[in-house]
Amino acid sequence: MLTIYINGTGCISAQETAAGGPLLATLREYKQVRLATVDPDYKRWIDAKQIRRMSRVVKMGVGAASLSLEAAGVTMPDAIVTGTAYGCLDDTGVFLTKMVNQQEEMLTPTAFIQSTHNTVGGQISLLLGCNAYNNTFVHRGFSFENALLDAIMILKEGSAQNVLAGGLDEITQHSHQILSRFGLYKKEPVKTMELLKSPTRGTIAGEGAAFFTLGITPGQHSAAALTGISTLYKPLWEGEVIGHIMKFLEDNACTPNDIDLLITGRNGDIDQDEIYEEVVEALFPEHPEASFKHLCGEYPTAAAFGMWMANSILAEQAVPEAVLFYGKVPGPIKRILLYNHHQGTHHSLILLTHVE
Repeated sequence: MLTIYINGTGCISAQETAAGGPLLATLREYKQVRLATVDPDYKRWIDAKQIRRMSRVVKMGVGAASLSLEAAGVTMPDAIVTGTAYGCLDDTGVFLTKMVNQQEEMLTPTAFIQSTHNTVGGQISLLLGCNAYNNTFVHRGFSFENALLDAIMILKEGSAQNVLAGGLDEITQHSHQILSRFGLYKKEPVKTMELLKSPTRGTIAGEGAAFFTLGITPGQHSAAALTGISTLYKPLWEGEVIGHIMKFLEDNACTPNDIDLLITGRNGDIDQDEIYEEVVEALFPEHPEASFKHLCGEYPTAAAFGMWMANSILAEQAVPEAVLFYGKVPGPIKRILLYNHHQGTHHSLILLTHVE
């Protein structure tokens, strides 16, 4: 069976993840209902004249992809696969606002052209001069997972040696106001380190970009292999989720006891966290559990941040106190299971294994 190695990662989030160094060496704590990314100096990768014309999400994507390729020592990937649920929201908002204010007359097409979901993947390929396979998945809470599945299939076909795959989303003033009407977010600001113990409905909004350079041969700094990935859409009850996880572990020659660390997508919403409690109680009652959404906020492709964090934990063989939700971490961490769901409908599992 072909092993898929994670040879390089890059992440831009509400934490200082683009700076490098140990995982969460500098922890950023917030007290607000919406988290924005900590932006690095994009001039490292993008010409200053181009930066002015780029929206935030494009800069985030290009920055995270560049960090990932640098870490892997790859100058040109054989394929670029991106996952995003919202696409370029900022440019969409600009275009729609002008359309209303100017009564649909004398509109410049630039904002419309740049508002499409595949703008980020296209911009990465333009900057790299990469003419290879380029695809963007727009599947709500499965956008990132489907990008990973596509990357795995390309590698298993043998048509590529290195694939750049990632997930990204942004939050804007307009989108935050609209999504708040559905009761998705907290009404009052909450401290991020206290979010997961919150007894109320709603979570905090987030954004970010995380990219992975995947290959069929391990790189110099490879710490993890992507062993398995699976998705489950609209399960009827928690028993279906538990059965799905058992089948997933079985398919990957594992049992719950083989999992050294469970990472869940708890987000502080009392309703949405209930399923995590059920799964932990049924399958992982004594396992150490880590969480990540109090660090990056909730967004459809937040699992990309979770996978980036899992890879860092395997590389460093240490779990920062800020992410540990329950239990004590065992000695060597060999297998990490990431279980996440988005709004109770999109459930996903990602299994990472440590590379010696």
